[in-house]
Amino acid sequence: MTDWRAIDAAIAKATGTRFEAETRARAGGGSISAAYRLSGAGEGYFVKLNRADRAEMFAAEAAGLTELGQAVGLRVPQPITHGVASEQAFIALEHIELQRATPAAFARLGEALADMHGIVAARYGWDRDNTIGTSPQANAPHPEWREFWRENRLAAMLDALAPTHPELAREGDALLAVLDRLLAGHTPEASLVHGDLWGGNVAMDANATPVIFDPAVYYGDRETDLAMTELFGGFPPVFFEAYWGAWPMSAGYRHLRRPLYQLYHLLNHARLFGSGYVAPSQRIMRQLVAMA
Repeated sequence: MTDWRAIDAAIAKATGTRFEAETRARAGGGSISAAYRLSGAGEGYFVKLNRADRAEMFAAEAAGLTELGQAVGLRVPQPITHGVASEQAFIALEHIELQRATPAAFARLGEALADMHGIVAARYGWDRDNTIGTSPQANAPHPEWREFWRENRLAAMLDALAPTHPELAREGDALLAVLDRLLAGHTPEASLVHGDLWGGNVAMDANATPVIFDPAVYYGDRETDLAMTELFGGFPPVFFEAYWGAWPMSAGYRHLRRPLYQLYHLLNHARLFGSGYVAPSQRIMRQLVAMA
């Protein structure tokens, strides 16, 4: 049973204002956590619940939202508090009344995302690990992008899949062996990236300001965010026109790095949702090995 009194108290402590929820309404969300909107005394909060052993997942989410909060031109839900109440981990965020993004909001998002990618770090990675969905995501810093993508992304995901899908691990070894050739000469800036920028993590607020949420933050190649926007659809042409207009596409993105970066998410989907994503992953790996 959810200890709502403890969650209300945590919100009150974090905000410095007495809070007791008068209504708690189940909210739509993903398949990972239960979500609720809490309202009381004119205040509203968005609360997600999960198992107690996923408290660190919520802590990393809060840190990621704070990191994305550096960006201008878009809105990121402000984390209020997180922790464990009885047997459940929770995170409380400011509540934003989300709406489906219009084409104009997507154009603003494209420009704002290019601006956000201009926030850079000295090394690839981040100062903490986090999750992509519920899969652990290692962010140990690397000075070289090829090594970061090899070790922290592809190799880590392939190792996790090896017990259930050894065929992916075998083909993955062939890809890792030629990764240096595929990324030779590609030394992108270590940009602040959302990390999981699919259509379900984008909306707009009542003022038509684009909103992004549910991040898997790190500092890496900006093209990883663009590749994810193209993987499952949902982003209209005006978004890409605005983004590439603000920061032009680099040679090699479309035919080489886009599928390489999408592969990470397909492997993660195979890990989380099963064998339906195995064949698409194999197809990309074979194409990339052939290119090398």
